[in-house]
Amino acid sequence: MTTDVLQIELRKAERSRIQEVDFNHLPFGKHFSDHMFVADFIDGQWQNQMIVPFDNFTLSPALSSLHYGQSIFEGMKAFKNEDGQVSLFRPYANFERINESARRMCMATLPEEVFIGGLEALLRVDADWVPNTPDSSLYVRPYMFATDTYLGVAPSKTYRFCIFTCPVGAYYSNPPKLKVETEYIRSAPGGVGYAKCAGNYGGSLYPTLMAQQQGYDQLIWTDAREHKYIEESGTMNIMFVIDGKLITPATSDSILKGVTRDSILQIARSWGMEVEERLVSIDEVIGAIENGRLTEAFGAGTAVGSSPYSLIGYNGKDYMLPEFAPEESFAVKVKNYLADLRTGKIDDTFGWMHHV
Repeated sequence: MTTDVLQIELRKAERSRIQEVDFNHLPFGKHFSDHMFVADFIDGQWQNQMIVPFDNFTLSPALSSLHYGQSIFEGMKAFKNEDGQVSLFRPYANFERINESARRMCMATLPEEVFIGGLEALLRVDADWVPNTPDSSLYVRPYMFATDTYLGVAPSKTYRFCIFTCPVGAYYSNPPKLKVETEYIRSAPGGVGYAKCAGNYGGSLYPTLMAQQQGYDQLIWTDAREHKYIEESGTMNIMFVIDGKLITPATSDSILKGVTRDSILQIARSWGMEVEERLVSIDEVIGAIENGRLTEAFGAGTAVGSSPYSLIGYNGKDYMLPEFAPEESFAVKVKNYLADLRTGKIDDTFGWMHHV
């Protein structure tokens, strides 16, 4: 069948797998919903928009994205309120960012009717997959990759865009331990750090693995020139509460413009909290820990919301972060506020929820 408005062909799965999933115990990124949305960019336009059963792609060994890395993605979440209505959190921010990534990677950009229209149509088909248990959501992964079959270093002329989803629970069970990385880098000025491209994550795996072998969970990435200034933590933006102020590295061409990051900053300002977006040196943070001026350090990202950290390792020494009561923690308060907003328990004064 084909929807009249969006002209999306629908091929429904013969049998749903939803009964195979224990929604009370959801590992992150292991269970995938019944359907996916696909569209192809051919001859200068997006076409072949379809919702089909989640399945493997058949790909050529000469696929250009496998050789030259034209691959980008987004991370989003859908939620269900107490009335069973499904909503996406700030999808237009992800729409703008995936096109910013596409332009940096010399890929085709997506029109609103393909990105937003595809999201809405897919979530209507798989609405039953959106969990409503505490700390759970439907993780949404839109991504695009080059599909030319040509061995030459040049932008592809064809692309495939796909959206699939998976029900997920909490990302971290305990506050992570971080190590400050002072040798390897995540990105550099003039590079692709602000784009959400696959290569950024592939390059981070080796130093992260070495840190994990030393007993840490993730890294604090520092700048490429001096390893002096903090940029991100793991796959998240990073924030600190120092002297009662919310402080975070300013975004740049080497730092991802996180949607959760921006949301937290807007919430903090609406609560009357002083916010600073600027260069943040690791020496400043360590000094603030030592003299008791730092009360919180936490990561901000789609997967975790806000995730308090327990420890920062730097130059062979571990610095324990202050213990705090949940009711006094900004990171916990803002995480709970976002959870209540996304599930309709409080008014959406920011206009962030997009009902499907």
